Amino acid sequence: MTAKTIDTGTNDLLATLDEGVLTLTLNRPEARNAMSGDMNAALQAQLAWAELAAEVKVIVLTGAGKGFCAGGDVKGMAARGDGTVGNNTIDGKIHQQRLNQRATAGKLFRMPKPTIAALPGAAAGAGFSLALACDMRVMASTAIMTTAFARVGFSGDYGGTYFLTQLVGSAKARELYFLSDRVSAEEALRLGLANWVVEPDQLQAKTMEIARRLANGPTVAYRYMKENLNRAMAGEVEDCLDLEATHHVHCGQTEDHREATKAFVDKREPVFKGR
Repeated sequence: MTAKTIDTGTNDLLATLDEGVLTLTLNRPEARNAMSGDMNAALQAQLAWAELAAEVKVIVLTGAGKGFCAGGDVKGMAARGDGTVGNNTIDGKIHQQRLNQRATAGKLFRMPKPTIAALPGAAAGAGFSLALACDMRVMASTAIMTTAFARVGFSGDYGGTYFLTQLVGSAKARELYFLSDRVSAEEALRLGLANWVVEPDQLQAKTMEIARRLANGPTVAYRYMKENLNRAMAGEVEDCLDLEATHHVHCGQTEDHREATKAFVDKREPVFKGR
């Protein structure tokens, strides 16, 4: 059986279905697969379809080229210089952010089917959050993870604070958020952020090996296993997602955030002023 290509409506997200495995590829390699509006909308649509599609047994999320996802498009933020609200009100922007997060990271987490993130390279910011929202992660040995938010004056979004705290504990999560240091694949494996680390040329093969095992497994049992495991986690992910959305949009209004995006484009360290 050959893989079926699915039209997502945009080149920013590619989708293929092969023997029960839906592979969603974030496809902006020139921008390290940073999110775009088209990518986000297509990802939401594909995940909503996959949740109910009987032919989809497992979802794999990956990135094109040498990166997984750099998160938000910082260069685009710097070019706008408007705190990302645009013509919307701040309350409208917060509501939109909540909807976006629930339909992507929230959907990956709640999806009654196994989800796998395959990281060929860096997962940063919201990209890091999306990877953590998946049930399991396979990393290339050259890939890294980083929260990155402190470097651009943001508090974090797409559920990363919830998922990271659950995986590594509160103290380590605070360290990784406050300092935004890079986490190597080896360290990610040690911390439990990655399930497997393989050589880059083995990433696809290892990911598909796991995905096919799951696709051929007891799908009804997986559905209830996942619900049980999610319920066993303290707190509600929706509460965290919504709080993040509010704080993320408010941070987008700060002078520190605008300075950070400009510094990113200028390839220099930002000078934060606390306002």
